[in-house]
Amino acid sequence: MGRLKEKPKSYLRTTIGMKKSITLLDKQFDLYIPESEILKAVQKVADEVARDYRDEVPVFIGVLNGAFMFVADFLKRYQHPCELSFVKLSSYRGLTSTGIVETLLDLPEQVAGRHVIILEDIVDTGRTVQELYHMLAGRNVKDFKIAALFYKSEIYNGEYPIDYFGLEIPNRFIVGYGLDYNEQGRNLRDVYQLNKPSMINLVLFGKPGAGKGTQAAFLKDRYNLMHISTGDVFRFNMKNGTELGKLAQSYIDKGELVPDAVTINMLQDEVAKHPEVSGFIFDGFPRTTAQAEALDSFLEGRDMKIDATIALDADDEVLVARLLERGKISGRSDDQDEAKIRYRFDEYNQKTAPLKAYYHGQGKFHNVNGIGEIPDITARLAAIIDTL
Repeated sequence: MGRLKEKPKSYLRTTIGMKKSITLLDKQFDLYIPESEILKAVQKVADEVARDYRDEVPVFIGVLNGAFMFVADFLKRYQHPCELSFVKLSSYRGLTSTGIVETLLDLPEQVAGRHVIILEDIVDTGRTVQELYHMLAGRNVKDFKIAALFYKSEIYNGEYPIDYFGLEIPNRFIVGYGLDYNEQGRNLRDVYQLNKPSMINLVLFGKPGAGKGTQAAFLKDRYNLMHISTGDVFRFNMKNGTELGKLAQSYIDKGELVPDAVTINMLQDEVAKHPEVSGFIFDGFPRTTAQAEALDSFLEGRDMKIDATIALDADDEVLVARLLERGKISGRSDDQDEAKIRYRFDEYNQKTAPLKAYYHGQGKFHNVNGIGEIPDITARLAAIIDTL
């Protein structure tokens, strides 16, 4: 009788042999969760589901592509009768969520009267969960539950419960064990987190025509920052009919101001969609001291803070001439009427004065000369940011 052969060393895997960091395309990722911990989490989910459904025949529905490893390992550990199918949804492009969930492979037809359990790789903002609930509406399922391997509870905005989860994790961009960065990294057995430098968060002030948008475009590229314009965020949410967009529209339709809490929730959503960036440029918010305090509180809850507020200063006469010239091209009525332009300046001065005092008190307020060639203004802004 032959002796059992020793496994080749290539089959052996220890913690020492794990790669501490990897490079995928243009990004570096550091080891975050080893395979041994992942499999413990899978076992935890399987045990909890079995506790509730071992006497039933549930239909497990895996969410492709990210959950394929989780589904395979889960089924190895779920030793009771069951059925399996898949759906395919997508809301990510590269490192970021588009905010719109696309259905690429629909639910199976035979789910009426059945116990349906969705197997998700990761739950973050909750958009995919919401879409799954909508997909199952009207299918007459007996009950419907969500089982996720990873759960980012701090950014989950969904109204539906996450019934089972393996590991609760902070809002980090991760790859491996089915999760990808631009379709790479799914085959990694461990999970890695994006390696990124310390975060810089800015509030950018400036009167109409001061060049905030132009400068924000340069700064976001130079420092890998995300430019969040409150106006753009509102338009996106209302155009795409998100829950927050509908809520904001309901106030606007009544002629009321949108409450700060709604705006903050929209900003939270935007920040959650971009865990890969090195910081954020907030443009158009805050506009009041109360909003500044709310922004500080929101960021503090995510171990973040505003590092600097920068105001682009410019002479009113220069800005009036600039806006009137812009109005000839843009067609914007408020850029073609000098009285309207000066009213907007007065409104800016009234609203910004308390904010200047608020941020001065924190030692974070900076003035920058906003007149001159665009590269020169960018250099002035960079001189401040580089000190941070």
